[in-house]
Amino acid sequence: MKRSLEARLAWIGALAFASGFPFGLVNEALPVYLRAQGAALADIGNVAAITAPWSLKFLWAPLVDWVGFGTRRLGIAGCLAGIAALTLVLGHIDPARLGPAFWIIAITIVTLSATQDIAIDAYTIETTTTAELGVANAVRIATYRVAMLTAGGLLIWLAGRAGWQASFTTGTAVLAILAVTALALPAPERPAGRTPAIWEPLRALLVRKDIWAVVAFALLFKLDIAALEPMTRPFWVDRGLSLTQIGAVLTTGRIVATIAGAALGGVFTSRWGIFRGLWVLGLVQAFSSLGYWAAATAAASEPLIVGAALFENFAAGLGTAAYLAFLMSVCEKRYAATQFALLSALLAITRAGAGKLSGELTQMMGYGKYFLLTFVLAFPAYLLLPKIRNAPNTVNGEQ
Repeated sequence: MKRSLEARLAWIGALAFASGFPFGLVNEALPVYLRAQGAALADIGNVAAITAPWSLKFLWAPLVDWVGFGTRRLGIAGCLAGIAALTLVLGHIDPARLGPAFWIIAITIVTLSATQDIAIDAYTIETTTTAELGVANAVRIATYRVAMLTAGGLLIWLAGRAGWQASFTTGTAVLAILAVTALALPAPERPAGRTPAIWEPLRALLVRKDIWAVVAFALLFKLDIAALEPMTRPFWVDRGLSLTQIGAVLTTGRIVATIAGAALGGVFTSRWGIFRGLWVLGLVQAFSSLGYWAAATAAASEPLIVGAALFENFAAGLGTAAYLAFLMSVCEKRYAATQFALLSALLAITRAGAGKLSGELTQMMGYGKYFLLTFVLAFPAYLLLPKIRNAPNTVNGEQ
């Protein structure tokens, strides 16, 4: 018997939270932690570089399509347990004493997170129809961003009140609870059929019409955000915001803004279609860079910084709702793990490359000019919109 949409959305939300928390730990908390410890901007840019496993997860995604659900469920729980243990280590040893080991631990966390994300993304596609993608991604983005900002904001706020050790210990406890919860994940109603050859999902995707345009669009659509986000955290610190301000004021507001953006983006995409969502919501997303440009070029102002951060998260929620719906719409359910891992990994490639350069470019250009550059980076993707308009219609009716 097919479970209700509400029940399926509840599990999609829970899994999105489990996926977003490690991402927030690495991309939200670590840059502030390192800057507070006196790390240079170029070193903080390396945080984006260690996210390579999120880019390369498609290499082992075929195994997830190939194995049974029980193995997937245990894999998600095991990855979360491993991330919890490493988070505890990361927060209780001085980064200067760890040296290269700090980065080894961090990249292992990313690898475990990328591995569980493969199964989580596949589960979402397998339990969702194309008509439900808008609302499903609204729930998915909202809970993912809440988890991401909780891992960043809550842990940063707690560090300002009780120290970084207490902060990372709390993060460890959250991850351990998520690992236990994952063991209760119900099986999806997967269509019966033969087990495909391990390379078949990739072959089926690559022979699709205009796949080059889909790939290029996936790389470029969020290039502006990928370049902007790594430098927003050190910008807050350099503008004089305290850890408690960053953790409490910014995080609470950004969670609300993200939920609002994801909800509105999901409704817009469901009502007006994925293609229209991409160009309308993507345009709003682009203007978030101008908010940071204004905050960087004006006199130091906490309200202006907070306003820029809130609009960025609202706009990112809008754009991501359309972006994920598009990627999921071009995946075949029977190959959900591999095809979505490959397509979503393209965004991780963009994020890693842009993030690696972000620190060096900001040091050369200054915050104001760099944030203005990220605005310009929003527009190359628009050249591909005519080519990708009918991409979801080439899935041979599977969606």
